[in-house]
Amino acid sequence: MKSFASDNYAGVLPEIMEALQKANHDHAISYGNDTLTNRVRKFFKEIFEADVEVLFVLNGTGANVLSISSATQTFNSVLCADISHFYNDESSAPETFTGCRFFPITSNQHGKLDVAALEKKIIRKDDIHFAQPQVITVTQSTEYGTVYTPEHLSEISTLAKDHDLYFHVDGSRFFNAAARLNCSLKEISTDVGIDILSLGGTKLGMMYGEAVVVFNKKLAEYIFYKQKQVMQLASKTRFIAAQYEALLKNDLWKKPATHANLMAKKLCEAISKVRKVRVTMPVEANVVFAILPHEWIAPLQQKFPFYVWNESTNEVRLMCSFDNTEDDINDFSAALSELNGH
Repeated sequence: MKSFASDNYAGVLPEIMEALQKANHDHAISYGNDTLTNRVRKFFKEIFEADVEVLFVLNGTGANVLSISSATQTFNSVLCADISHFYNDESSAPETFTGCRFFPITSNQHGKLDVAALEKKIIRKDDIHFAQPQVITVTQSTEYGTVYTPEHLSEISTLAKDHDLYFHVDGSRFFNAAARLNCSLKEISTDVGIDILSLGGTKLGMMYGEAVVVFNKKLAEYIFYKQKQVMQLASKTRFIAAQYEALLKNDLWKKPATHANLMAKKLCEAISKVRKVRVTMPVEANVVFAILPHEWIAPLQQKFPFYVWNESTNEVRLMCSFDNTEDDINDFSAALSELNGH
């Protein structure tokens, strides 16, 4: 059964399975010192056109915790959006492992952080009684499925540099954002001056694993020790690296990311025609937010699993994956029409 609950529900891309199988022969040095992993690290430098360091980790929470902990001390604070995944869905892992205070900043109507709102929170520098701001983190694409443009990212990057802060991007759906913008990965990372990136692959069809891409050499000095400390050093790293090599080779990532985004657009168009359904956010990546009648939600979830985003307003999140089809959308739309009485 297909769902609209999460792109984590989807399976694995055939090309990823093939890459894993190819990596599964003979013995190889463990903990990322093997030939394959080192080859993929060099490939990342080509893709991002920068002398980046790359660390392959086990999951998204680990990628974010590692990124932030590499840039902070326990007396620091991190500025993030109030709706960000980092703040709302990582439980207490960020605080536990970084020891930092997280300041949630009110996002704009599309779930993005505006420079003016950020600047108001960069205060009390050198005040020993106040947690010192050290990192700005944004989610690309946002939790509302909206996408930061290169121009917007550059503005935030400039603000960070002006105040001697680091700029982190939580890119669990970074590929979807790049597909939406029709740009290269470099154009929304290297070119806009981010310092460190959590680059997600699982939501796009990898089996497991994520990557941390370090652009700022200051953050690279001790980050490999941090990786071990936060329990994100995989013994068989080559199997994560092999998956990224498959995704990046010949820009394979564009196909599943573009397809998932297109399915969300088609889903939006289909459900917008149903009376009593209201789409609440611009559909820019691979997710649709909509308000449904309360009595429709439970019966719909029995056939098509999805999450309720805001229980007080009956706003739901409908996430599309690389393997959703137009038939899935038509079936969901038909179920809505049936509940609507026609």
